[in-house]
Amino acid sequence: MTLAAPLPRIGSADAGDEWEAPECYSLATTCFPLQRGDGDPTFAVNPDGLWTAFRTPHGPASVLLTQVPGRVRARAWGEGASAAVASVPALLGLTDTWEAFDDEAFHASLPPLVRESRRRNPGLRLPATGRVVDALVPTILEQKVTTLEARRAYRYLLRRFGSPAPGAGRVAPPGLLLAPTAAEWLRVPSWEWHRAGVGPQRSATVMRALRSASGLERLAARPAAEAAAALQSIPGIGIWTAAEVTQRTHADPDSVSVGDFHLAKFVGHALTGQRTDDAGMLRLLEPWRGQRQRVVRLLLLSGVRAPRFGPKLTIQDHRTH
Repeated sequence: MTLAAPLPRIGSADAGDEWEAPECYSLATTCFPLQRGDGDPTFAVNPDGLWTAFRTPHGPASVLLTQVPGRVRARAWGEGASAAVASVPALLGLTDTWEAFDDEAFHASLPPLVRESRRRNPGLRLPATGRVVDALVPTILEQKVTTLEARRAYRYLLRRFGSPAPGAGRVAPPGLLLAPTAAEWLRVPSWEWHRAGVGPQRSATVMRALRSASGLERLAARPAAEAAAALQSIPGIGIWTAAEVTQRTHADPDSVSVGDFHLAKFVGHALTGQRTDDAGMLRLLEPWRGQRQRVVRLLLLSGVRAPRFGPKLTIQDHRTH
């Protein structure tokens, strides 16, 4: 429910609103999956709050998100300010409900570790951006490489081909960027992908997917399972990529990142003390089908760390070839 309290004005915001927040709501924990590492130039944190920049159908916007007791506030600048503010409740997980998960019978079925993590993280919500292209490109860059390598590539490409966010350096932090549009991604030359350390298989997947960008964005209005299936119809996009996208675009409470290099081992260790593979992870999570992503998120927030086994995944530098 929108509150009637007046909005402070920083740099004469073009649009703003504030909403009642769920009890113990955590802005930082909820938005964490949306940011691709501390160096993601589409996000910034300063004393004003959490900044992000993105494009809407009405134009780009810089958005400042802040949390005060009992509510969260959004202020936005740019042509897309009003549309950006309208998207904030879903983006902040305010439309995400945990009623089924917190139902007494379901809650009692959970492992003690998950119940304790839920007790310690009552403010967690699942965010839904509705922006498929913005979620898909960095996810493709993360296919079959280390997180460090993928995020380095994403930063490089955004700094080369992104655009300054509305008000950057004035009302918004300097260096805050908008990710390229689909058309701009399609114009990135092959040598720039190479300099970013992105191999030809991943760059070709990005190009192939974005040639139907308008269709991709329409997937945001479809149920998460349908959107995931449609994404997997694109060569080079499999179950892992589709799950990572719909977790962010749809707040999908059930999608599991099957094929992740570490996740199955971690879930197995957290729930049984033993490593497992993807099939074993899915068997372990099956009793909570419909809420499996919530279970995974709470396990990741539990503080449990799986022991490291075997050699580390080698960081490959495609720029030397």
